[in-house]
Amino acid sequence: MPARERSRLTDAAIARLRPRAREYTVWDRSVPGLGVRVRPTGGMTWVMLEDAGGTSRRVSLGPVSTMTVGEARRACLERRVNPETAEPAGPVRAVPLFREFVEGEWKEAHFERCKPATRKTYRWLLDARLLPAFGEKQLDRIAPAELRRRFDAWSRTAPGNANNALRLLRQILNFAAAKGHLDTNPARDIRPNRRRKMTRFLSSEEIARLHGVLDAHSGRRDAAQADIIRLLLLTGCRRNEIVRLRWAEVRGDTLVMADTKTGPREVPLNARARAILERQPRGDSPFVFPSPRDPSRPRGPDIGLWYRARREAGIEDVRLHDLRHTHASHAVMNGVPVPVVSRLLGHSNTRMTLRYAHLGDRDIERAAERVGHAVANLMGL
Repeated sequence: MPARERSRLTDAAIARLRPRAREYTVWDRSVPGLGVRVRPTGGMTWVMLEDAGGTSRRVSLGPVSTMTVGEARRACLERRVNPETAEPAGPVRAVPLFREFVEGEWKEAHFERCKPATRKTYRWLLDARLLPAFGEKQLDRIAPAELRRRFDAWSRTAPGNANNALRLLRQILNFAAAKGHLDTNPARDIRPNRRRKMTRFLSSEEIARLHGVLDAHSGRRDAAQADIIRLLLLTGCRRNEIVRLRWAEVRGDTLVMADTKTGPREVPLNARARAILERQPRGDSPFVFPSPRDPSRPRGPDIGLWYRARREAGIEDVRLHDLRHTHASHAVMNGVPVPVVSRLLGHSNTRMTLRYAHLGDRDIERAAERVGHAVANLMGL
């Protein structure tokens, strides 16, 4: 036998073996040709060298977790002494490529069951991130060190996107482990990037400034975009819920939406929101805000007016989604109970709503002033 890494294998010695950047095998000194294969993922398999027509081939005896050293030695010797009656030990299992697994088993079990919007997000993450990085690698050759390097590289330019890619990769590799292709998930110890807490929402003065700017841009060309922005603020809806709104979903004083991020939900409309919807032109399009180029489709998700409006209103640090924060926060400040706000926003629990229920410094200062004034009156000051 050529020089190989050898050791007198014991159960304790095997437990001390650690994965490396590349797969390696430690051969037993007591039974030549018996070894433990250690993958970069940490998985370990008993292997043996078997004569096959003048050449030796490596075959698998099974995972280390299912067989002690003594049992592995006996299985190896029995196979050599009586290969006809020994239990078959096929070649080292053929682990699929990442691309094959994703487009096969995982796609059928997970991807196809997702909502269209989720599938679109997953498809982008796969095509832009995961498949170029790991597509041509066998699942058990994807090492934790390589995953860490990739994740760190993605995080330098898009930390949130890197978190999304990591979340999807973990799901895929967990499923691969459940299907028996992996012993452990190599991405399990990678921690996602910490997200900056989003506490921004518009004060009363900022809302007034934004309203003035939208009025100035409510000419024929920008009228639809201005009304979309107003509806986001007045309803607390998500952007796509308004941009893709259908006339069939507008039922009197309620929006009845069959398919949202959290499933079907109803959104009550206040008088101002109803007035905005009533002034939209009714043509042949099924959408309230149809595409100018193709009325059979909704307007695209990009609201170009928003970037001009927030600059002119002096609120350039505000995202479009912060209008949803603003709706929730002002509801709480006006005495609406958090569970009710949770229903308005379509949240599955109130913990999600509490992230939006922030109070601005100016509002707190005014409240303190009012309380101080009331107490001073009671004291006769």
